[in-house]
Amino acid sequence: MTTICNRTKKPVSVPLPGGKRLFLGPGKTGEVSPKALEHVPLRQLVEAGEIEILEAKSPGRRGGGGSGGRTGGSKGGGAHRPEGGIRHSGDR
Repeated sequence: MTTICNRTKKPVSVPLPGGKRLFLGPGKTGEVSPKALEHVPLRQLVEAGEIEILEAKSPGRRGGGGSGGRTGGSKGGGAHRPEGGIRHSGDR
């Protein structure tokens, strides 16, 4: 995967192959496949300076980081549910 960044002060809709789009807010980053970098409309945004290509990540790194994020997200979501129950019973 390759990281791209919106260098404008407005939201940008980045056209991707297959009719898909990636919406990036001002200064925000997103990941696209190497195949998407060959897509002509995306290249035009890069040449215009609206989008900057930051880095390419190796598939091994992405897999490790992605699974860690998912695990952390599921633990965080479960931790908040009991607090909501406690607040509800305390409001009586």
